[in-house]
Amino acid sequence: MLASLKLILLLLLALGFAQALQHNYIDEADEVADAELLVAAANSGALWPLPQKVKISDVSIKLNSFSFQITDAKESTAGQSCSLLQDAYRRYFEYVFGNAKRHEPGKSRRTGPSELTELQVWITSPDSECDGYPSVTSDESYELMVDQPYAVLKAPKVWGALHGLETFSQLVYEDEYGAKSINSTTISDFPRFAHRGILLDSSRHFLPIKVILANLETMAMNKFNVFHWHIVDDPSFPYLSRTFPQLSQQGAYHPYTHVYTPADVKMVIEFGRLRGIRVIPEFDTPGHTQSWGKGQTDLLTPCYSGSKPSGTFGPVNPILSTTYEFMSQFFKEISTVFPDAYIHLGGDEVDFSCWKSNPDIQKFMDQQGFGQDYKKLESFYIQKLLDIVATTQKGYMIWQEVFDNGVTLKPDTLIHVWKGNKEKYQSEMANVTSSGFQTLLSSPWYLNRISYGQDWQGHYKADPQDFKGTEAQKKLVIGGEACLWGEYVDATNLTPRLWPRASAVAERLWSAVDVTDITDAFNRLSVHRCRMVERGIPAEPLFSSYCPHEYKGV
Repeated sequence: MLASLKLILLLLLALGFAQALQHNYIDEADEVADAELLVAAANSGALWPLPQKVKISDVSIKLNSFSFQITDAKESTAGQSCSLLQDAYRRYFEYVFGNAKRHEPGKSRRTGPSELTELQVWITSPDSECDGYPSVTSDESYELMVDQPYAVLKAPKVWGALHGLETFSQLVYEDEYGAKSINSTTISDFPRFAHRGILLDSSRHFLPIKVILANLETMAMNKFNVFHWHIVDDPSFPYLSRTFPQLSQQGAYHPYTHVYTPADVKMVIEFGRLRGIRVIPEFDTPGHTQSWGKGQTDLLTPCYSGSKPSGTFGPVNPILSTTYEFMSQFFKEISTVFPDAYIHLGGDEVDFSCWKSNPDIQKFMDQQGFGQDYKKLESFYIQKLLDIVATTQKGYMIWQEVFDNGVTLKPDTLIHVWKGNKEKYQSEMANVTSSGFQTLLSSPWYLNRISYGQDWQGHYKADPQDFKGTEAQKKLVIGGEACLWGEYVDATNLTPRLWPRASAVAERLWSAVDVTDITDAFNRLSVHRCRMVERGIPAEPLFSSYCPHEYKGV
């Protein structure tokens, strides 16, 4: 009975795969005539995100854990010395075969006439970037050719090879007896956008390191390449600073159990690097800084009630020289801890009411000729902060309010659009790009907002380049991020709330612009969700269904 139900499910998925073949981004394949080949097509065609060009034939090739191996091609510029690739080979062998016995060098085994014995990985560029970090300009392209008796994965850099290994693993399928197969396939692939991110908020609820690492692993399964770590905010300051340890000592939920030590941060960065993922921290000021003030005296603005201090505090105090001395030392440390070329400086949602109540702020406003325009005071602070960060040789990302308020920005500033409905964010994207700035979109992808039903479809339909503008403007859109804010999210529910809903964003940011068929997407995403579940990721279901390998918990 179970085998029959599985066959029915796979036949339904095959129908979706057949629809996908009609798209111009997939070359026409031979017509599949019987149930077994339909099942093979359903399995091997359920790629996520969909590659730019893929041709999957009906020629099925067996794989056996004892005889199959992933190796460096003789021509490759990266060999046994590239620990990043060797680590990836082990990881993807286990994804394909589970805990099955691996081929031992020196031992031979007779193979069948239709058996795949090897995946050869060929890094074609003289500089493989094996020991480096991924960047916004990294080449992530790859080509994959699967045929007998071996498959070849070519990529200019290791980052493309990582994506190709994921695609190869998705092509492998098993029959009802657990035997592994893969169809003869040709793929040429690259991402549509260079910046494909996930934002996690570790301030409103502390996220244990193992939860962060599990989601970095899942990001790699979906070809995301940026972890935007919103590491601190009003509720808590879990980042343990070597320069200012009192910030977490006083500002974290707990000074020892709820902090990220330097070793923790280093682990997250390296874990991400081995999967081609950049780690960009966000230290948001002058607002969202209540936790900062607990450990740093005089950093925040004292609020007044009438002529007397109220005992509460507002945003960072922008009129004191000690503020900028602190920021200079703090961001100098951050620039040495996080290797990425960019840092996110926030700048959103600054509440002016405290500044308005403070007589010293009012006097400063008069001296500067700002009148009652507190946006000018905010711009004064932000400009000084940007000058400080520029000395650390870091580029910066900021939320859209900084641009909206007319702050002078470096030409390479990334403007992060997050506000408003479709009409408003489309207008913002047009305004930002018409001013010559690069931008990325998050407005339609706030995944902390949930609803009953398949809300992933709305995420799937949103497109960062869907606004009125020239082609030159649209080239300034470098991608987008799915955001999961933490008011109602912690380690207990983060992963199922994020996945597979974030997968919809992943395909929008990777695949060709005309990959928009919701029915086809549902069929492939259903299989991909089960694939994540089989790999130990508690991704929530799309609808009533079952997975051949159900989630067994932790």
